[in-house]
Amino acid sequence: MSLVACAPAMPETVVQGTAVTVGWTNEFTSANPAASPTSGNIDIAEATRGDFGDVIDGEFVPDEGFGKITIVNEDPFTVQYDLAEPSWSDSVPLDAADLLLGWAGVSGYFADSENADSSSEEPTAIPAVPSVDEFARSIKVTFPAPVMDWQQAATVPVAAHVVGSRALGIDDPMEAKQAVIRAIQEDDTKALAAISKVWNEGFQLPDRDELPADLLVSSGPFQVEEVSSTDNGQSITLVPNSAYRGLVTPQVARIELVPPPDDPVTAVGDLLDIAQVAPVASNQAPIHELERRDFTVSTTYDGTIWAMLLNPVGFFTPQQARSAFIHAVQASAVTQRGAGAWASAYTATTSMVAAPGSRAYDIVNEDSGFAQKLGAPAGEPALERESAGLSAGSPVCVLYDRRSEFASGAFAALRDTAAEAGWSVVDCGSDDFDAALAQRGWDAVITRVPVPQTTEQISAQWGSAGTASITQNADPERDALIAQLEQTTDVYKAREVRAQIEATIVNAAVALPLAANPRVTIVDPGVSGVTPRSGAAAPLTSGVSQWAVVP
Repeated sequence: MSLVACAPAMPETVVQGTAVTVGWTNEFTSANPAASPTSGNIDIAEATRGDFGDVIDGEFVPDEGFGKITIVNEDPFTVQYDLAEPSWSDSVPLDAADLLLGWAGVSGYFADSENADSSSEEPTAIPAVPSVDEFARSIKVTFPAPVMDWQQAATVPVAAHVVGSRALGIDDPMEAKQAVIRAIQEDDTKALAAISKVWNEGFQLPDRDELPADLLVSSGPFQVEEVSSTDNGQSITLVPNSAYRGLVTPQVARIELVPPPDDPVTAVGDLLDIAQVAPVASNQAPIHELERRDFTVSTTYDGTIWAMLLNPVGFFTPQQARSAFIHAVQASAVTQRGAGAWASAYTATTSMVAAPGSRAYDIVNEDSGFAQKLGAPAGEPALERESAGLSAGSPVCVLYDRRSEFASGAFAALRDTAAEAGWSVVDCGSDDFDAALAQRGWDAVITRVPVPQTTEQISAQWGSAGTASITQNADPERDALIAQLEQTTDVYKAREVRAQIEATIVNAAVALPLAANPRVTIVDPGVSGVTPRSGAAAPLTSGVSQWAVVP
């Protein structure tokens, strides 16, 4: 009881009275990012939730201030998840109950809250319950087979004592934790149904500005103090979590996430301290002017790449025809014209499954065979076209989004460079890009695609039955490699298997990667320590503990 009653003092690193205002366009809808993994909820979770680490550019980066993960047995594959000594913001310690609850969420216990209390066949599909060491604040998970993402099989998105209280009506936090443990260990159908409902629905923000305190319990460096909505969007106020004692504790006393004005670039230094924007022709000069005035301007990539993808049907059914067309396109010229004044912000790439600049990228680039097979052709592109049985003037319908500056410029360059090899590129651009893409009346498309981080995402984009596949190119060898990657636990071997997956895409000649899509972050000279992260997940809020106001 004394642990709960004694509120810790604020970390000494916090400078009272300091504040940072950030232009933020997302929305916070749920305090459980596992049940509702929207970009806005993940943004807030990165500031308010501790975890064992994050997947960045396809590889796990640990946070040992939260705890440690260890493979303790190879056969059967067993992993131990040990917490350090983190605490929730209400001073209740994180422990094995929180880990077990998080594991259950990842493992599918709460996937279907409506049927969680039924006597279906669901329990047979759920893995064995981990062993729990409450004294050591750890759990030990045994998997039926090795898994690549073993570091993320136990997360702590919400507090077990809050779930136990809301689901089972138990006020005492330690008793609530024990009830959650028992429900999972004993497969208590009734209790699990109640827990499942809270997991899926209980952390959704109510439609009022005043929020229940237990909904906002935090284990990260900051906690949500206030949420308010206006006609322009949602504003979030973050304040330091006094119970947080991670490796890097907060320095700023208040962070305001606010809807930016129509032109966020001109607001930096006045209404905003930090803003993130897409690089477009209209903001290049204003951003450069801010840079001349000592504003920090940095460029990262947003988790997507621009690419030209081919539809392997019709005259593009033969691999030789697809290869000939790719050789006729000058990737650097396409990127240059699409990017315009922002060309230096676009990092060239040769991979569809590894992010440029990541640890895996060099291995994938070296081993995939891209340079030899899809890079600069050994002979004349026009002769290669003829060898593929396609006459001069062969029309290629190229789809692109007319509303995109990059896509429009890239199409113009593609049309011009392909014409030199005798191809006739037809303008199939559309203002309703998604609908035109789905109709599949195109031969080639210039589009932006996510760089897959997990095997599930690789399978969705490049598997034979992939639900997010644009090319719809089926390949049993690729499917087998994706399955192999799923069970590859060694990071170095995983890079090699990823390269082999890339090689199947290169061999199929269905994709020409162009460049990573950039995101520009602008920071007022009065703020330091802002290090934006590349990728889609929490590109800015992941580093809030490092932020400081310059005296």
